[in-house]
Amino acid sequence: MKIGIPKETYPGEHRVALIPAAVPPLVKAGHGVLVEPGAGAAAGFPDREYADKGATVVGSRADVFSGADVVLQVRAGGSNPAAGAADYPLMRPGQAIIAFLDPLTTREATEALARTGVSAFSMELMPRITRAQSMDALSSMATIAGYKAVLMAAMELPRMFPMMMTAAGTIAPAHVFVVGAGVAGLQAIASARKLGAKVEAYDVRPAVKEQIHSLGAKFVELPLEAGDAEDKGGYAKAQDESFYRRQREMMTKVVAASDVVITTAAIPGKKAPVLVTADMVGGMAPGSVIVDLAAERGGNCELTRADERVVEHGVTILGPTNLAATVPYHASQMYSKNITTFLGHLIKDGAIRTGTDDEIVRETLVAHGGRVVREEKLEVRS
Repeated sequence: MKIGIPKETYPGEHRVALIPAAVPPLVKAGHGVLVEPGAGAAAGFPDREYADKGATVVGSRADVFSGADVVLQVRAGGSNPAAGAADYPLMRPGQAIIAFLDPLTTREATEALARTGVSAFSMELMPRITRAQSMDALSSMATIAGYKAVLMAAMELPRMFPMMMTAAGTIAPAHVFVVGAGVAGLQAIASARKLGAKVEAYDVRPAVKEQIHSLGAKFVELPLEAGDAEDKGGYAKAQDESFYRRQREMMTKVVAASDVVITTAAIPGKKAPVLVTADMVGGMAPGSVIVDLAAERGGNCELTRADERVVEHGVTILGPTNLAATVPYHASQMYSKNITTFLGHLIKDGAIRTGTDDEIVRETLVAHGGRVVREEKLEVRS
């Protein structure tokens, strides 16, 4: 098969879907790899490296789409709604598109993508099952987000993270509070601990308490009944507003005592729950920092503005939405491994599988044969 790698067009997106080191295994398997000029440049992978590894650097973006049976991207469809629409006329029926597509919140873009006739697979919908772990790009990118969130907080905070014994006296460690202990939260805990901070963490799922403790952080106990707090994929389930109100009341004291608060609570396909109110921000010490990793979904902090630096009551609130793109070399390396493993799973007898007998295929396929598939799933999760 011919595998196409176009340059990313989403503003600020520096990742690339396939790195040069991933080309030789594909070529050895009998596939051809077509690369748009400059596709990997922003991530640190020049065209010559692709050519040296056996890929063909073609003349234009149109050449990639016209020659490829499968197009691998980081962002397409609803994940790149403005610039991505320019690719629709380049697509053709029978072609496969694999990328982050954001199908749960951008139904119109998913329908437009479906009308091109492509078979579209969304990396966000990868099921969290054992045999799909190496294909889980959301977890890979969340790892980077958790790491970068701590670095951003450390740069903004007017004090150092570690405790230090100096000739001028003892410097107390910074207090970091991480809300949400999924992949991003756990990485944030680990990174903050490595920098020497005193870390506390909370999650609505009691099962993660042991993981938090294993990283050297304290689990914040809130006497709340969350009911069924976790879905079958391991994601936190949305709770009702009365639960979030009681949660905010109990978290107020912990937030006020923290120098840094990192929030990571996101529900797939839904608006992020507000966990830190404006009043709670007002109770924090001046100079404190909040890094809201749910900013793209509205934010866990009431004062968050996506991709902006907000200062209220002397507290700095950061709302980054695409942190993985700020570490494009390793983000591309990880994503490339995820997507090529997935591609290998999809290819059978020289063709892309679109049947629903396999759970991985069934859960990730969002468009096929000119229509949106799995309609009921998108309705439930959006």
